[in-house]
Formats: sequence, structure tokens, C-alpha cells
Amino acid sequence: MYVTQDIANRIKLCLKTQHKSTKDMLSSLNMGINAISEFSKGKQMSCISLARIADYLGCSVDYLLGRTDNPEVNQ
Repeated sequence: MYVTQDIANRIKLCLKTQHKSTKDMLSSLNMGINAISEFSKGKQMSCISLARIADYLGCSVDYLLGRTDNPEVNQ
């Protein structure tokens, strides 16, 4: 089971460790300013949006979903 709050926390952790802001990421991805906040409260996010966030952060979607603790993208 995937918990949106946990996924949002992983996104925020990646942003923090990379010294990037949520606002800048969402702006770069043409996503709404409240997208992560709404997602953490249970609103669904498309797989395309999650993949775009993973690409922006340079990590795997599996990492964001909590399926692995290794953020590296499989090549």
C-alpha cells in the first residue's frame, strides 16, 4: 500500500538534500503550487507527474514510492 504522505515526505527530503525548493520544482514542472501539499493530504497524482518529479530529482519512481531505499535510477 502506498501512503501519499510518505511519498510527499520522500519528495521533500530529496529537495532538502539537493538544496532545492518545492516552489522552484513545481514551477519548472508546470505543476500547481499546492500539488505536493494536496498530494500529502491524499489527493491522487498521475504517474506521469510522479515520473517527472523523479526525473527532476534524479531519483527513481520506486524510491519515491518507498519500494526501495536506493534513490539511484536503474540504467
